[in-house]
Amino acid sequence: MEGQRPDESQPGGTAASKRRTRWLTVLAIVVVLVLALQGIWSRHSAHAALERDAEHASALSVAVVLPQKSSAALDLVLPGNVQAFLDTPIYARTNGYLKQWYADIGAHVKAGQLLADIETPEVDDQLRSARADLVNADANYALAKSTADRWTEMLKSKSVSKQETDEKVGDMLAKKGTLDAARFNVARLEKTQSFQKVYAPFDGIVTARNVDVGALIDAGSAGGPAKELFHVAAADRLRVYVNVPQAYAQEVRAQQGAYLTLTEAPSKRYPGTVARTSGAVDPIQRTMLAEVDVDNRSGALLPGAYAQVHFALGAGAAPYTLPGNTLLFRPGGVTVATVDAQQHVKLVRVSLGTDFGTRVAIVSGLQGDERVIVNPQDSIVDGAPVRVAATKPAASAAAGSNASGETPKAAE
Repeated sequence: MEGQRPDESQPGGTAASKRRTRWLTVLAIVVVLVLALQGIWSRHSAHAALERDAEHASALSVAVVLPQKSSAALDLVLPGNVQAFLDTPIYARTNGYLKQWYADIGAHVKAGQLLADIETPEVDDQLRSARADLVNADANYALAKSTADRWTEMLKSKSVSKQETDEKVGDMLAKKGTLDAARFNVARLEKTQSFQKVYAPFDGIVTARNVDVGALIDAGSAGGPAKELFHVAAADRLRVYVNVPQAYAQEVRAQQGAYLTLTEAPSKRYPGTVARTSGAVDPIQRTMLAEVDVDNRSGALLPGAYAQVHFALGAGAAPYTLPGNTLLFRPGGVTVATVDAQQHVKLVRVSLGTDFGTRVAIVSGLQGDERVIVNPQDSIVDGAPVRVAATKPAASAAAGSNASGETPKAAE
């Protein structure tokens, strides 16, 4: 027919067109499925990556440091109380008035050197009276003795009675007792009078003079407190008393070396020796008293001064040290946060030793191979996941903790 297209009149052309259309449809469906699968996979991958990033971000990033082995001896520094080897107040042993003093504060005196004269008019009068009584008692005894001797001779010839002779001998013995009492009283007053002169008991320095010329001197015989005249200290040798904490009590022994430093002169060292220890720990302070003797013939140290006493302890006193910024102070005690093999936090309780300013000695609690977290958060807990960002060397970790370089001191 005139208006009909040629392909429509043939059955073969229609079948080919249908096949082409069907393949195009299948191809379009495949393309759509591939695009859909690609979108789903990309979203799944993105979600998984986001979860990994979130999990990584949720783990705390920490820097760790390894405990440092203590190879050298530890320097234990403790406060000490410096005292003179001999320190004596000088009191009067007689009453009177100060006539003259001969040594002022700061004077170096020798043993037996005259320090002061005391006027004792009452004692002088008592001594004169006692001597007069002694002369009287001596005369009475001499008369009684001669009488008793004569009556004893006459008794041999029966010229007198035995009773009368015994009376004369008894009177002689009574007079002898009175004479002895008078002698003892004179001797006592002479000794009291000798206390008019006040002498230095040993070589030393006069650290106090509490009286002046004309001052009333009361030896305390009136019932009131005796007044100290002078104070003398032997400062050529000093005793330094130190309270050693219980943790180091076994490390400090007699004849052990030590040295002193002063805050005003930290570069100078004054050598000494541990003379003795109390050998027991005070149950209240948990410390042991130790005495360090120091030669001070140069006069560089002053009695009563505050000093820091340094003891050299063996390395075994504290096997390891850690930076100060690794410690956590909690109610249960001092702890450190470590990282285990599974990258989780493990809190370990430790005992502190000497504080070296930048580092602190660890007496117990560590094995030496722990990875200890630097600057741990106060809220850190056992089992928390962490990731190790870096392992700091001991020197840099210590510098991060404290770079002040303070003098080592004992940890509380």
